[in-house]
Amino acid sequence: MESKQPPDDKWKKKDSDQEPESFMDMFRHGKFRFSIWYFIAALVLLTLVNELVMNRAVNQQQIISFSQFKTLVEDGTIRRVQLTHDYYLGFTQSTSQNTGFGGVTDVYRTVPVNDPSFIPLLDEKGIVYEAIVKKEPVMLNLLLSWVLPLGIMFIFWRFMFKRIGNMGENAMTFGRNRSKIVAEGETGVDFTDVAGADEAKAELEEVVDFLKNPDKYLSIGGKIPKGVLLVGVPGTGKTLLARAVAGVAHVPFFRMSGADFVEMFVGVGAARVRDLFKQAREKAPCIIFIDELDAIGKSRANAISSNDEREQTLNQLLVEMDGFDATSGVIILAATNRPEILDPALLRPGRFDRQVLVDKPDAAGREAILRIHSKNVKLGDDIDLTQVAKMTPGMVGADLANIVNEAALLAVRNGRKKVAHSDFSDAIEKVIAGLEKKNKLINPKERKVIAYHETGHALIAALTEGADPVTKISIVPRGLGALGYTLQMPEEDRYLMTEDELLGRIDVLLGGRAAEDFIFKKISTGASNDLTRATDIVRNMITEYGMSERFKNVALTKRGNQFLNPMENPYMQKEYSEATQQYIDDEIARVIASRYERVLQILEEHQEKLKEIAGVLLEKEVLEQKEFLALLGK
Repeated sequence: MESKQPPDDKWKKKDSDQEPESFMDMFRHGKFRFSIWYFIAALVLLTLVNELVMNRAVNQQQIISFSQFKTLVEDGTIRRVQLTHDYYLGFTQSTSQNTGFGGVTDVYRTVPVNDPSFIPLLDEKGIVYEAIVKKEPVMLNLLLSWVLPLGIMFIFWRFMFKRIGNMGENAMTFGRNRSKIVAEGETGVDFTDVAGADEAKAELEEVVDFLKNPDKYLSIGGKIPKGVLLVGVPGTGKTLLARAVAGVAHVPFFRMSGADFVEMFVGVGAARVRDLFKQAREKAPCIIFIDELDAIGKSRANAISSNDEREQTLNQLLVEMDGFDATSGVIILAATNRPEILDPALLRPGRFDRQVLVDKPDAAGREAILRIHSKNVKLGDDIDLTQVAKMTPGMVGADLANIVNEAALLAVRNGRKKVAHSDFSDAIEKVIAGLEKKNKLINPKERKVIAYHETGHALIAALTEGADPVTKISIVPRGLGALGYTLQMPEEDRYLMTEDELLGRIDVLLGGRAAEDFIFKKISTGASNDLTRATDIVRNMITEYGMSERFKNVALTKRGNQFLNPMENPYMQKEYSEATQQYIDDEIARVIASRYERVLQILEEHQEKLKEIAGVLLEKEVLEQKEFLALLGK
């Protein structure tokens, strides 16, 4: 049998040949790990030692009653007696001659009683007796009574403070800030690594120029802004922009998260703010970057369930940014994706002078982002990043970086040396619709229902003017419960939609349910998400866009103050009557019903195409855009 050890094991020293490490070496090299069980073991060991020392007794002692002990004295068996406070020890004659007091045989032990005649009896019989004073070990008693309990309490106190506040080596330093100074060039990111946010990048480049050449702006009477707030949805690159600033600024850069200020102890957050600005002023000019500012900057307006610690931290931050003794030379750079919940005092000029919107990139911006993330990826000759950018409307930089990485992984999985266009298409589908589940078994009846459902979506989209073109139809399950999907990609970025286009989108969403109803004369639960989205569109048309007959050009939005109570849904507060609410519900039902009847009529007029496309979809499972258009005769 061959050995499974690697060939170079024969050159390794055996465990028996290696010199054992001492305890000090283990402690010095960090291999020794302390545990609370060591204290428990030490306590038990010291207790046993104490019992052994404090209560040592002669081996093989015979415990007898006092009356028996007195009888042995009377008949001369016991010739020596030791008197202690707790017991009497009697030694026989042989013991006293051979082994002396403290021998190991013929020793009798009894518990003393108050007998005035016992001492005269000893004198009468000529018994040698002596009183033994119990000598307690002072050092051991001091160790067990005072040193050990206090040591355990101190270590437990240190342990709890570290666990509660994550306070590092010194539990008394929790009032210090936890910011980290980023050296120039340490991040490895500069403004050339940022794309898709040209306006935000220009604003921050100007801030860096303020710090590098302040005289250029001070000579004309301008003032350096005290704060710049980066606002945008998650993934747009707010933190990336801050890293770029840290990479090119020639000044100290403090970075910190908003959550680092908040602690369970009242006053710790404010102390950390003071310490942070104290260090920053000592190194001015400098930049302080606070990520996720909403963690400490929530509005204080009517905050019923407010946290005093959070409010004190915010108040200290307001004072430090623009208080009575505020000084210049420190620029605050912050990022948040929830500007609507920030305190108004924090957003006023003089604190955050600039609010820079880092918005979702357009098609040109997405192409630039894709080029940055794919510069280290081997791309095939068939890849057109301009086309890929058009296939990703509404995606942010984080999504695009994920797509590039997924495409590279798919290329490796398929055994290719370079990334092909199909890899990008599959990666986009994976991000949008979820992971493909080819092995999920679906019975033929449900599979047929799914095919007609997706064909209904696609056919209505193809026959609706202004609808986004269909790029793919699939009945392969994906994601968390999607049994099939119809993929539509807009040809260009859209920022406005007309009333007819919104109604057309509702028709497309209802096309799946209508196809099931038309072919099988039954409906299933597969259209639940479609119905939810269609209902939301109609509700927004009535309440927000002013596209209803009765309330034309009137906005019926619910204007609840979301700062009143964080535990209460702010959108439950409305400013219209119950009669208006009843009208909204009736109008939603009427519009959905009328559009559904229209979709049924379109499907009835094109039922041959519906059955033909569904049949091909059942056979192939996936239809690309060219195949779908060919079946339509376009």
